[in-house]
Order: sequence, then structure tokens, then C-alpha cells
Amino acid sequence: MRMIKFVAWMFLAAVAMPACADSLFFEDEPVQDGLNVFDVSATFADIYEKLDGVKWGGKNINVAIESLESLNPNAHIAATDERVVLVWRDAIIANYPRPADKDWDAFGEITTALVLKLRANDPVLRHASTSEMYQLVVDSLMRGIDENGRYIYSRAAEIAEDGRLLTSVGLTGARDARGNWRVHGVVKGSPADTAGVRAGDLISGINGRVVAQMSDAELESVMNGFNSGTSKMKLLTPAGARDVVLRRASIVLADTDIVHRTNSDNGAILEIVVHRVSDNAAAIINEALAKYPDVSGIILDMRAATGDDERAAAKLAGLFIGARPVMRIVETAMDEVEVIPGGDAVTDAPIVVLMSNMTRGTAEAVVAALYENARGVLVGTPTAGAARIATRIDLANGGALELLNKSIKTGSGRNIDGRGIFPIVCLSNIRSSNQQDAFFLNVINNDFNAQDFNQDDEIDADVVRRGCPVITSGADEDALAAAVAVKILTDGKVYNRLVTAE
Repeated sequence: MRMIKFVAWMFLAAVAMPACADSLFFEDEPVQDGLNVFDVSATFADIYEKLDGVKWGGKNINVAIESLESLNPNAHIAATDERVVLVWRDAIIANYPRPADKDWDAFGEITTALVLKLRANDPVLRHASTSEMYQLVVDSLMRGIDENGRYIYSRAAEIAEDGRLLTSVGLTGARDARGNWRVHGVVKGSPADTAGVRAGDLISGINGRVVAQMSDAELESVMNGFNSGTSKMKLLTPAGARDVVLRRASIVLADTDIVHRTNSDNGAILEIVVHRVSDNAAAIINEALAKYPDVSGIILDMRAATGDDERAAAKLAGLFIGARPVMRIVETAMDEVEVIPGGDAVTDAPIVVLMSNMTRGTAEAVVAALYENARGVLVGTPTAGAARIATRIDLANGGALELLNKSIKTGSGRNIDGRGIFPIVCLSNIRSSNQQDAFFLNVINNDFNAQDFNQDDEIDADVVRRGCPVITSGADEDALAAAVAVKILTDGKVYNRLVTAE
């Protein structure tokens, strides 16, 4: 019935509503609903023109405009060869003649006009700042073309507009039974870390106010927000009460964390936690490998790693495999580019690679490269199978578009995108404490129930995932991953058997 009504609306719109003038806006009214319509229209026009040069897989501009209806379930948009119509619930609220092909300025104006109509009816969109509006609208447009694409707002414009640079004092926590705020964690390098705040400390007062009498929203605005701000806190610690002054600041998280562990039984093990595969991550890892050249083993934790830079992935993987193929980038069915590091490996230490369903992008290619070159034992659960690299399109307003239109294969040519990489040792065989104890007993007895499904291109990836599902408890996963990794790295026979996937 809704489709019948929509067709009827389109018919009425085509015959009953007049065509628009050459421009939808007047020069003496540049600002409408808080937006400079000419600047916004120019940005949308630039987006459409830049996207016109990208392979869309047969999709056209109508698909992009119609995808704006995903901003609100009450909105319905139809773009035909003649008209662009916006229906809100049961009423036509916008009707414009469709511009000529490649008239990007006109398409930009129509998009801006549709956004203004949507803002008038949608409180979320109406109260959004310019940067938030672009994020919502352009992400919606992008989904009509590339479901993985995204819009990056200009950082300079964002700060100039409303200072929307997220800042934090670097604390996580929650209220206790008395309403005080208990610190659960401290972000390394944050103002709180510098001031010596530690997990377990209690915050009883902020800026002269009793914390128990502050609302959750007031607390959140003190801890995190936009722009900087100073907070004077009364801290109750095991050593006694003390006052600290914390100024919210931008917190830059390292792309990689390094932990060097020395144990008389296990020797020295280097734990490398990769958050993002980047040039910075490769540099941090290279420095750590040079600093600790005699480690007996390496735990490369890629469980939450992502990345979209193939050159950075080659640098990182090359530290362990040298000048061997890391991945192949597929732009079209007939065009593949092989990516090979330029230097030699800097370590030959045994490696256990930890992986999960959050391992994605070029991080999956790094995992695959270590596996294919017998340089690491894969432990964990299957990776995401979201192995794509972005094409970045810079815009005139300082922002950019990212289209994840390049898929990744392994260095030997196996598909990763949509499939993923499978662990040799699956960690998810835990449903109770008894099963956990049994698993640890199996680890001690060197029985890992190891299986390699990566060699079988015909196997159903969903079947493997059902057999090795995501672990529900992060604490269980951490404990298991650490125990299994150390066991493998400290037993040469076990490592050699598993690294060759036999």
C-alpha cells in the first residue's frame, strides 16, 4: 500500500507542482537555519563531481540522493529522470526538477534544500552543528554508493567552527554506593596519569561541589567534552586525601603499545599490542625490536588492530618476514598490485599472533603474511573478513571522502575480504569454569586441538566461524590468550609443529 501511495505522490508531484527557478536560493539570504546554503551547496557539488570519477559499480547519482531518506524513517525520497521528491510521512514537502547530467552545482543545491527540509522536521538533524550535519548527511550519501565509505570533516574547519576537538582528563570510572566517583582506569599519558591519579582512587569533590550531589551529565562534562577546561578535584587515596588540578586535553593514543616481560622460567617475552597498522606503529615496533634483540619470543596482539595503508602494512610485516609479498591489492577484476617490503627482517624470534573478529583491514593482511611465511602461530578467533583499502578523495572544504573500494588478497593470492583469516589454535572452546580448567589442562599437555582451515579455499567461512565463535568474556579471552601464547613460545617443539600448520 505504501508503494502505491508513493507512486501516486510522484504522479501528483510531476503534474501539480511548478518547476523551480534557476537557483533554489537567494543571494541576499545566504544563511538559512544556521547554515550557509551556498557553502554547503558548493561542498555537496564538489562531492558529487569527485565521486563521478570513481567506479560506482553501475550506481548513479539518484542512488546517492535517495539514500538521504536513511536519515529518518519518516522520510521517503524518489529521484527520477524528471523530478526529485521528498515525502515526510504522508505529505510531499519538497519537489524539484532533476538537474541535467553532471550539473553538479544544481545537484549540490537540491541536496542542500533537501537537508533544510529534513532539518525542519528532524530534531536530531536540526540541532546538529555544521560538522555533525556533514557527517550525518555525507555518510548517508556515501552509503548509497559504498556501504563502507565515510566522510572526514576538515579538522581545521571543525575546530574553527565550534572547537569540536574531543578532550578528556583521561579517567574512566563509576559512582560508588555513596555517590562518589571511583576511578577504574587511567589513560596513559593523560592529564590524570601525569597528576598521579590511580585506579581505585575516589573523587569526592570537583570545583568545590560534592560529587554525590552532581548529576551524571555534570560529571561527564567535567571528565570529557569539547574544548579544554580546568577541574579541581578532591582525591581520596590509600595514602590519604589530596587535591589535584586536571585540565582536559587532547589525548593522543599510540598506534602500538610495547610490554617487555622478563621471567626466570619463560625468559624475556616482548608483547606488542597493535591498535592501528600505521607508519608510526611500524616505527615503534622497529625501535622495540632494536632495544630488546634477545627476546625469546614475541606476542603480536592484533586482536583490535585495523588499518587502511598498504605501505605501512608492508613496513610492519617486513620487520618479521623481510622482502616477501605481504598482500595483493585488487582494484578491478583484471588489475592486482603486489605489495612487497623493501628491507630485510630485523628479528627471527618465534611469534604468536593473537587475532579476533575485530582484526580488520590491512591488519588482516599482516596476519596472513606471517602465516603464509611460517613466521607466526595464529591464535584466537577468525578475523573480520573486512580487508579493504580506502581511496581518499580530498575536497575543496578541507575535508575528504574515503571509499573502501580496493579489496585485499594475501601475498599468495588468497581472498581475505569477505572471508577472513582463521586461527590455527581456536580459543573459544570455553563455556564454563570447568571447561576453562580443562582447556588449560590441554594446554599443559600440548594438546591444542590445532586445525588449519586457511588452505581450503572451498570451505564455508561461516562454518568455521560457528565452530570458533567470538569469546563472550574479554577477561576469559585475555587469560587464555596470554597462557596459550606463553606456552607455545616456551616450548620449541610445540611452536615448530604449530607454525608449519601441520
